[in-house]
Amino acid sequence: MSVTESHILKALGNVEDPDLKKDLVSLNMIEDLSINGSKVRFTVVLTTPACPLKEYLKKACLEAIQKIDFKLEVEINMTSNVTTTRDNTPMLPGVKNIIAIASGKGGVGKSTIASNLAVALANSGASVGLIDADIYGPSIHTMFNVENEKPQIFKKGEKHLIIPLEQYGVKLISIGVLTPADDAVVWRGPMASSAFKQFISDVEWGPLDYMLIDLPPGTSDIHLTLVQTLPVTGAIIVTTPQKVAVADATKGLTMFKQPQINVPILGIIENMAYFTPEELPENKYYIFGKDGGKNLAEKYGVELLGQIPIMQNIREGGDGGYPAVLKEDVSKKVFSEVAEAAARQIAIRNANFVATKKVEMKA
Repeated sequence: MSVTESHILKALGNVEDPDLKKDLVSLNMIEDLSINGSKVRFTVVLTTPACPLKEYLKKACLEAIQKIDFKLEVEINMTSNVTTTRDNTPMLPGVKNIIAIASGKGGVGKSTIASNLAVALANSGASVGLIDADIYGPSIHTMFNVENEKPQIFKKGEKHLIIPLEQYGVKLISIGVLTPADDAVVWRGPMASSAFKQFISDVEWGPLDYMLIDLPPGTSDIHLTLVQTLPVTGAIIVTTPQKVAVADATKGLTMFKQPQINVPILGIIENMAYFTPEELPENKYYIFGKDGGKNLAEKYGVELLGQIPIMQNIREGGDGGYPAVLKEDVSKKVFSEVAEAAARQIAIRNANFVATKKVEMKA
């Protein structure tokens, strides 16, 4: 039998993306199909370079085609095109996905999570930006070791724009690189919101797959400014297991779920979930309680994106300006898996829900 493109596409039509619940052909994930004798070549276009199903889908495609003729030589290229529901709007026009990283309580490691998540996504091959929206207590500049750097400014038409700093493959901006290191930012809410808006409108971000926004603790003016200024793809809630942190995280989660805001919750990350000593790798000590974030996720029917253990090198990475995900140890695996889970939920959200609208709030 002479194999044709229609034979191949029919076979691949039986390969379903487990997340999107549709076959690869109807999802337009098969490109550049060619047949030369017994040689079959094509490309599978994933919804994110951080796709955890990459090898599964590749194997499933191979098995589907070999059912036609096991002697066929199959070459499968894997690439990605990050999905989006955003239109080309004036605000961050080249950014495909805007992700809010939020917590109800301070001190739960939200900025640590945001930093490592951004670097992990960049390491997967995605283009990533990170805005430190915690105007009063910025820390991203420290965690990326850019404390002594100053962003450049250039003129574009009649407007002066800031070029974001770039470190570890991530474009970033923080009030920490724009103000003296030891000076407190003593501003009223509107001034802080104005500074945050400038990070959106006056920075030349360029095309990005993911823009992560590290929000301050609580539910403040900055949160309202974000949802009123940009259509947010989704929010990730960070908490620790203890009751006090989970109670505050619940408030952050329900804020995004309010009907007038209606930002999808992509998932919950439980930080400081347990402690495992290096000399006792099988032991887990639940210092701050057990499964608080997991139980919160189950209560609201959202994904638990990961449980991050207490690890000395995570703290050292933040203080030293070298995120732990860059180290060749267990922390790299932990944060890479969380990044894959987050990217997966973004792709599912984009496939199943309409674009989020900017919030129009009446005075």
